[in-house]
Amino acid sequence: MLSNVYRYEFTGSASMVDVEATLMLALTAVENLHGATQVRLDAEHAFDPVLRVCVVNAATQVGRDLNKLFAGFLAREFGAEAFRVTRIVTPQAVPAAT
Repeated sequence: MLSNVYRYEFTGSASMVDVEATLMLALTAVENLHGATQVRLDAEHAFDPVLRVCVVNAATQVGRDLNKLFAGFLAREFGAEAFRVTRIVTPQAVPAAT
């Protein structure tokens, strides 16, 4: 089983306050699609304004939708040159059968 994680890195031209607001907008949009409870359970993400990084776990449908909306909103708001997104595919441990 694979876990899909997307790492966003932002250039100096992007205001991290505005990037965080864009993330909140994407979360609100995903909540409208999936409901607040499902977003709370499945929209894993981390935001670090000091490192100028945001990470989104796209292993679930909610996470995939969050990732698509966030990337789209970022491109429209800041332009594609203001950030770089990298897909990180990592193996996820499968519990042993008992």
